[in-house]
Amino acid sequence: MQQQDTYDHADVEQQWQARWEESDVFRTPDDATDPSYVLGMFPYPSGDLHMGHVRNYTIPDAYARYKRMQGEDVLHPMGWDAFGLPAENAAIEREIHPREWTMDCIDTMRGQMKAMGFGYDWEREVTTCEPDYYRWNQWLFKRFYEEGLAERKGGDVNWCPSCETVLADEQVETDAGGAPEDSHGDGGAVEVCWRCDTPVETRTLDQWFLKITEYADDLLDGIDELEQWPESVRGMQRNWIGRQAGATVEFDTGYGPVEVFTTRLDTLYGATFFALAPGHEVTREIVADDPDLAAQVDELDPEADTDEKNGVFTGEYAINPATGEEIPIYVADFVLADVGTGALMGVPGHDERDHEFATEYDIEIRQVVAPESEEVDVSAAAYTDDGVLVDSGEYDGVTSAEARERLIEDLETAAHHTQYRLRDWLISRQRYWGTPIPVVHCEDCGPVVVPDEDLPVELPEFVPTPTGNPIEEVEEFVETECPDCGAPAERETDTMDTFVDSSWYFLRFTSPDRADAPFDTERANDWLPVDEYVGGIEHAVMHLLYSRFVTRAVSDMELLDVDEPFDHYLAQGMVQLEGTAMSSSKGNVVSPVEIMEEYGADTARLFMMGAARPAKDFDWTERGVRSSNEFIRRLLGTVETFADGDLSTSDTDGRPVDAYLAREIDASIAEATDGYESFRFNEALREARGLVSLLGQYREYTTPDADTFERGLRTAIRLLAPVVPHAAEESWEQLGNEGFVAEAAWPDPDGEIENHAAERRLVENTREDVRDIIDVAGIQSAETIEIAVAPEWKHRALDLAIAADDDVVGTVMADEELREHGEDAADYAKDLAASHQALSESLAPEREYDALHRAAWLLDREFDAEIVLERAGEASEDLAGKARPGRPAIEIHEDE
Repeated sequence: MQQQDTYDHADVEQQWQARWEESDVFRTPDDATDPSYVLGMFPYPSGDLHMGHVRNYTIPDAYARYKRMQGEDVLHPMGWDAFGLPAENAAIEREIHPREWTMDCIDTMRGQMKAMGFGYDWEREVTTCEPDYYRWNQWLFKRFYEEGLAERKGGDVNWCPSCETVLADEQVETDAGGAPEDSHGDGGAVEVCWRCDTPVETRTLDQWFLKITEYADDLLDGIDELEQWPESVRGMQRNWIGRQAGATVEFDTGYGPVEVFTTRLDTLYGATFFALAPGHEVTREIVADDPDLAAQVDELDPEADTDEKNGVFTGEYAINPATGEEIPIYVADFVLADVGTGALMGVPGHDERDHEFATEYDIEIRQVVAPESEEVDVSAAAYTDDGVLVDSGEYDGVTSAEARERLIEDLETAAHHTQYRLRDWLISRQRYWGTPIPVVHCEDCGPVVVPDEDLPVELPEFVPTPTGNPIEEVEEFVETECPDCGAPAERETDTMDTFVDSSWYFLRFTSPDRADAPFDTERANDWLPVDEYVGGIEHAVMHLLYSRFVTRAVSDMELLDVDEPFDHYLAQGMVQLEGTAMSSSKGNVVSPVEIMEEYGADTARLFMMGAARPAKDFDWTERGVRSSNEFIRRLLGTVETFADGDLSTSDTDGRPVDAYLAREIDASIAEATDGYESFRFNEALREARGLVSLLGQYREYTTPDADTFERGLRTAIRLLAPVVPHAAEESWEQLGNEGFVAEAAWPDPDGEIENHAAERRLVENTREDVRDIIDVAGIQSAETIEIAVAPEWKHRALDLAIAADDDVVGTVMADEELREHGEDAADYAKDLAASHQALSESLAPEREYDALHRAAWLLDREFDAEIVLERAGEASEDLAGKARPGRPAIEIHEDE
């Protein structure tokens, strides 16, 4: 047994962790039927845990423990997103193998996770850098290739000169950090590598892509079904897919027709210039024989850190297909080759960006759409709303919507078109520490995918190179034979983007030892989707979108029946110090290891989960940590005192004070259960801590009823167990219970809990009113506190007022029974009318009386005065007249 003042948290926590492991408390049997699948995003093994990790994994751990206590089978696994450039760079710096560095980090983090008490099924652990995992990356790549969803193609790509690898669009960030609103850029922000903040360049390379664009509509439409995802995350995914309905139309140039996409074909008559991206093929043709012009175009920087829109007039003209007019062709830095068609029609009268550009370069600004009921000056500012067409030939007077349809019908080159911001998923990486792409390049056969029986294609020996791709240096790996014709060939030396690893790992957890398939289809169908998924908002685009894509594609291959991988997604907030997110670069990091050593894992868990809702940021404070630790010690001390028989108890159940405590125990169960179910852990913990505090007040006020007090303790321990599991186990055992509290049944209320919230408000409001009266009246010592509840007729009047439309007084006074109370009823009706919008239902008079009768001991304890509680008919007429439903009348007699 641990004394409160000598509680050895390290000894207690290690003891219970060992006992959990020995008894396989958290193992999920393979024959479980649709267990609650609770998952935190698996981490990149970077070394020590940080506070973000601790919060991210405490949230699902608490929920998993709660569901287990509710009697459900729970799948709560952990693994490692183990490939990646940081490990390779760290290995080069330390002159060791990336695997050695990675596995050392995994060992460290695994040990710290166990020390935190996280209840994982470690038998399901997966590590993505192990061949028995990445073999299935390669197997899935082959299936995608066979389905036409993987292809090798050339094109402009994002290149990080520091990491010396290509980046997917989603891996390009603004110079301010975080996922950009539009990494394709609109002119302005500098785009940098998400790993090292180096400015990104554009290169043309042959790369491997997964054709996520084939699923753009499915992924976009499916967002509406993700009702348990944060709306902000759903919005980010919608914006990234970026579906736009509009039209395409061709402009003739001296270099052939060039197609543009527009959502405002109705403004075609207002197109007074034509703009091309610097990388557009027509741009290259125009500047081919003009070195001076080529130099000017080269100076255009789409990634420049400026809001200015810059361009170069080419001296060439395009033909507006509506007017037949020649309009100047510019090369502009705000037009990007990989967005839309890489060309656009400039309509400065009706587009803000085009207006800015036209003003700068003295281009005509023409109004062709006008509002129906007012005049606008497009020379001053673009008019961007729909309206009716003007100066548009035969379309004058036609609405914008009708004009868009008629122009598509009338113009030979115009057509309806839907455009997407989403680009195919670039998975090629020119680095070593990743999954080898299972392709052989044959001079005769072209790219050939490695047969299934030859998988996995394992990484070769690591040859550290300061630049370039280390795999290219290993001749015995690169030089091979073509699987189709047997001729000499070369292996693909690119490795896969590590987001491939994390796009399906949640499937592998269902059958991590499966040797003949990436996952057991029947079990995955039964166990998926993940019920509760927890991770950072920074993954709202990349990881979640890729996972949704892979799940849908695998489902279409009939390997899975599930379309969406995650049912409920929770993006946890940041842990801050003095209002600033913890960061090693800012020097404001609090080490979880140091907190565990000084205070214990339970203290860190309790403070973190009680400080705020999981989705909110919160400040880490030493005061909060100490308070949490003191609470745990106080709980253990109370349990020990009771278990040792050092607390005097009685067998007096039936007193109002006992009834109050019993009622509060039931209320705490109901409120805490609701808190855990809705991920409002801070509210659940507030209930549990409040119950412990109430038990302390109860024992100080009277000799506790033994059964009531013990039930309160057992309830509080179970309500706390998901968050402070070690202290809860210690307390549970001290009370003489067999088995683990982790496997104990979640408590149920003994009595009905209807109206418990209203009863709590009544009691607290009454206590607050007593305090206010004493304070305002300057009462030094109260002898008697007289409390009277409102009469029945006032409750009846309140009910009528709530149901009334506008004439509250008329409605109330139309009641014959209420009219018998004359001016009192009329005055009360006026009061009700004055606060009509704020009226709410109250307890019935007898329920009010009973609730206050049970709680009278709290007033006695706080004010040390005689408490006289009266029904309306028992109180003086003057006192009863002041009472309102939910707000009893109070009269305090001072001790003379």
